[in-house]
Amino acid sequence: MSKPHHYGLILAGGRGTRFWPRSRRRHAKQVLNVAGERSLIQDTVERLRPVIPPERIWILTNDFVRDEIVRQLPDVPSEQILAEPAQRNTAPAIGLAAHILRSIDPDAVFGVFPSDHVIGQEKKYVRLLKPAFRAAEKGAIAVLGIAPRWPETGYGYIEFPKGVEAGGSECVPVKRFREKPDLPQAKKFVKAGNFFWNAGMFFWKADTLLEELRRHMPKTATILSSLPAFGDERFASALAEAFPRCENVSIDYAVLEKSDKVVGIPCGEFGWNDVGSWNAVYDLLERDENDNATRSELLCADSMGNYIDCGSKLVALIGVHNLIVVDTPDALLIADRDRAQHVGEVVKLLEKAGREDLL
Repeated sequence: MSKPHHYGLILAGGRGTRFWPRSRRRHAKQVLNVAGERSLIQDTVERLRPVIPPERIWILTNDFVRDEIVRQLPDVPSEQILAEPAQRNTAPAIGLAAHILRSIDPDAVFGVFPSDHVIGQEKKYVRLLKPAFRAAEKGAIAVLGIAPRWPETGYGYIEFPKGVEAGGSECVPVKRFREKPDLPQAKKFVKAGNFFWNAGMFFWKADTLLEELRRHMPKTATILSSLPAFGDERFASALAEAFPRCENVSIDYAVLEKSDKVVGIPCGEFGWNDVGSWNAVYDLLERDENDNATRSELLCADSMGNYIDCGSKLVALIGVHNLIVVDTPDALLIADRDRAQHVGEVVKLLEKAGREDLL
């Protein structure tokens, strides 16, 4: 059951460059249906519905993809889907949301959610949001920790006190945050048992977050506090002038690593996947007897472990293994699945070549 002062902020400004050629500036990863019938951001809004109805959802994105998000989410008021005037990382974005929410509801408590993750066990996940909101109501900053399934080097970690086990449903103190480790360190984290992946989901009162920004990031806090209330006719022009002057800093570095108010839930398994690459999509989909995953009609001869996304056309594979093949009307990607994290390098090459038509 939702509570009237609870809100959700969905961060949807990313470009999803590792999902090129399907992910483009105007049709980025969060609005793609890479893992189901609905887009990732549609799934995000739907799974939050039991605790945060769409009319209390706010979305921060960019000018390129805002219109598509408005089209996909008719239940979310369009004025609550905002394009940031400039990319300034997560601390200014979340600070802006806190300023807006406090101006419309002095008692606002909000959760921050990525727009492009997959959660397989939604009921279990929703149950975990309730104690996080309860802690936030009391003035704490609450985070969700994901029990690590392998020694991942691409995520930051949350260190809980020793003896904490996965599967908790109440908040416990967070000892500290750890930056993305190298592989030997990641293996130590997993073996220790009290280190959890940082999934980028945070909960706080709007007042609490603004207070922490004033303490740890005073320049940006001052800029945001100068903005008029959200309903003021001067808001849009003031935001366009002020926001680019905010510091380009993540909320993790700006607040979470420095605050003494952080608690967290050492979550058990609920099917979380950040869908960080085409290889992650491969892992999510059903596969045939030769471990091929496909979203197209496929014929195979001596071919195993491939991911195919080529629209309605028939794809025939002969003697190839562990490939990613993604076809769009103007571009074709063929990559080794083990190199899926490097697809974003293609986008950098296109930018260098001035190929705006393919970005």
